[in-house]
Amino acid sequence: MTTPKLMIEPSYWLETGIKLEKVNNLNIFKFTDELQSRSDELLEKSKLGLITTEEKAELDGISELAQIFTYANSVLASESTWSPITSEKSLQKEQNTCANIANPQNL
Repeated sequence: MTTPKLMIEPSYWLETGIKLEKVNNLNIFKFTDELQSRSDELLEKSKLGLITTEEKAELDGISELAQIFTYANSVLASESTWSPITSEKSLQKEQNTCANIANPQNL
């Protein structure tokens, strides 16, 4: 059985903590500078053992949002034209159309 934990829901930051940023002609979800700074601050407090219960709930919500972004951005990337998956498929097509023109030596 899973133990419930206190967490601020990721949707809390939808209006104030999220931005879209264009990277290689792809719009990806990112934290705003303010939310990224807050996340970094809470992570540091957690590492030092100085985080409060309320701050831990906030950090857990931000971490969950980061996991959602990672998934959403990977889906977007896999459907884009610059995706490594697409590039590999293109490379395979090129390999199938190439001819080996090496001449054997000393036969």
